[in-house]
Amino acid sequence: MKVRPLESGDIESILGIQSVCPEIAQWTPPDYARVAHGEMPGWVCQEEAEIRGFLVARSIGSDIEILNLAVRPQARRLGVGTSLLLQSLEWGRAQQAERAILEVRVSNIAALRFYERFGFHVAGRRPRYYNTPVEDALLLIAHFDKVQPSVSSVPIRP
Repeated sequence: MKVRPLESGDIESILGIQSVCPEIAQWTPPDYARVAHGEMPGWVCQEEAEIRGFLVARSIGSDIEILNLAVRPQARRLGVGTSLLLQSLEWGRAQQAERAILEVRVSNIAALRFYERFGFHVAGRRPRYYNTPVEDALLLIAHFDKVQPSVSSVPIRP
């Protein structure tokens, strides 16, 4: 399993992952093209020729924001999401960020539990934040001094 920067040739695979992950933000091909062209950082997790997941982030002042993270359903609980999140957190540390922030659908219990493992906690609620379906988002924050430093310290459940 390899994490590498998102490239233009990955967009079709990313859209395929997005199509089976209705709980994530539904971006357009031009949105991902902006990432591939360096407007914001993004990574894919690849095993052999298959893209198994992706993450897009951005830097805002002293924060990094995780904008979109998805893993193919058949590749979940295999360390793909963990590898991508850790890559983004390493990037955040290199940016000298103080916090990582993100939004999660209120109903996405699996994602909430996943982020809790890395020190994220609920800091607020954004009513009607998501479309299709309309749903509130929970704002999650992790301070870098409390974020898990490496994958070896995070247990992966089978």
